[in-house]
Amino acid sequence: MSAEDLERYETEIELQLYREYRDVLPMFRYVVETERRFYLANEVDVQVEQEDGQKFFRLSLTDAWVWDMYRPARFVTNVRVLTFRDVNIEELAGKDV
Repeated sequence: MSAEDLERYETEIELQLYREYRDVLPMFRYVVETERRFYLANEVDVQVEQEDGQKFFRLSLTDAWVWDMYRPARFVTNVRVLTFRDVNIEELAGKDV
């Protein structure tokens, strides 16, 4: 497989992922962005914790969809995320999004 073939394959996978995202977006209530992943979820719980003087975020997502082109199954019942970096959580306006 040439570099051009690989690039074309990845572009097609990204396009498929975007189309899936667009189709499933109305099913979810929240958009969650961390430094490593992008999620859609229906329930989000965020706990700010501190250990050894460092603050971190403990996220629990329920009924989620994960933006990851290499993941065979993107729908996940429960997700737990620990991060020392910023977390962005947005509540979607509703079914009109």
